[in-house]
Amino acid sequence: MSKQLQSSYKTIAAVAEGVYREKGSKFIAFAIPVQDEEEIKEKLLEIKKKYYDARHHCYAYILDYDQSTYRINDDGEPSGTAGRPIHGQLLSKELTFVLLVVVRYFGGIKLGVSGLIRAYKEASRDALENATIIEKYIKKKFQVTTRYESINSVMNILKSDSVTIRDQQFEMDIRIQFLVHQVEAEAIVGQLEKVANTEVIAMD
Repeated sequence: MSKQLQSSYKTIAAVAEGVYREKGSKFIAFAIPVQDEEEIKEKLLEIKKKYYDARHHCYAYILDYDQSTYRINDDGEPSGTAGRPIHGQLLSKELTFVLLVVVRYFGGIKLGVSGLIRAYKEASRDALENATIIEKYIKKKFQVTTRYESINSVMNILKSDSVTIRDQQFEMDIRIQFLVHQVEAEAIVGQLEKVANTEVIAMD
């Protein structure tokens, strides 16, 4: 039995914040949409610079459509008390391409292991509750090359709701770059390849 292709993923539309207070300590959470690890480094640097006087900057992130790339960081808190509960909240919402950072201002009273886990979990939960969660289609990019006598047939296929045309070049031949929902890609490419004088290549 062939594995069913994943058609979409959940992420957040924009930055969202959350707050949790416990025994004088203040936990400020930031849920941030990100695309890759380079962007994550930039966002972490911005937060650490802005909240330079905080005791801890703990975080977790998840990348990739199947949530296969992730990292957790306790930033000096006892192992497993910060990054893991933050990561757990991302998993509970089935999110990916999201960085979740929790900044802690220490209030002078230790919270203990269970208290820390609860605090980081609740701050993270609050940020995600304030976030707008969206579902995005997974898309693949292709380029189709055809001749002028075949362009009408090609364009009729590319009128599909699952296709977004990104670029068109009309020279000796016609080149069109387009995005198509991953689950529809095989069918769309198959139709295009049946058109005379037409070639399709994957751009990913």
